[in-house]
Amino acid sequence: MKILALDTSTEYCSTAVWRDGAVVERDVHAGQSHSELLLGMVDDVLRESDLALKDLDAIAYGAGPGTFTGLRIGCGVAQGLAYGAGRPVIGIGTLLALATGSGVPRAVCCLDARMQQVYYAAYLREGSEWKMVHEPALYEPARVPAIEGDGWTGLGSGFIAYRGALAQRYGGQLARIVPEAHPRARDIAQLAVAAYLNGEAVPPDEAAPYYIRDKVALKTDERTS
Repeated sequence: MKILALDTSTEYCSTAVWRDGAVVERDVHAGQSHSELLLGMVDDVLRESDLALKDLDAIAYGAGPGTFTGLRIGCGVAQGLAYGAGRPVIGIGTLLALATGSGVPRAVCCLDARMQQVYYAAYLREGSEWKMVHEPALYEPARVPAIEGDGWTGLGSGFIAYRGALAQRYGGQLARIVPEAHPRARDIAQLAVAAYLNGEAVPPDEAAPYYIRDKVALKTDERTS
């Protein structure tokens, strides 16, 4: 099976090709340059994999949550490439990808959502599968859901922006914190393989970002209140 995956949900820009278990990846800190970098990175991983778009089974993308602009870029590029190649698309949750890439059995995933909030989810690994403990949602750092037990790993940029509040909320339940962890295309590709086999690939016109938040910025009076 051959899957092209891409993610632009955070400040990182990531592309990967999964080819029968072998992965070729590009992952760079893009800041706000995703639109300038993404197609070139797609070309790089396809060329290194000796594949063309028509050789793929599907194109996967980080559906969210994440930055509004980043999610639109990733979804739009995935749609455009899939239309041109006549291939389906697969949207993969970015917080699940974050957990998958961590290699830990208990993952508390927090991406900085700005506006004093985090995109949050918690997962437990049971064998080769993930069990969702708390589904992706938007929270103030001090009000993230309770978790049971200890040995959890805190993942993602939310632990950079709001480490104190999150650490206080969970106390000794966090065995370690990996704030630099971010969703990567290689993990989206891995998850997309299982999704494809489960019949979850859809036509390109059904691709859509998963925003969670429906509000982009605070009004002036909200920022000063």
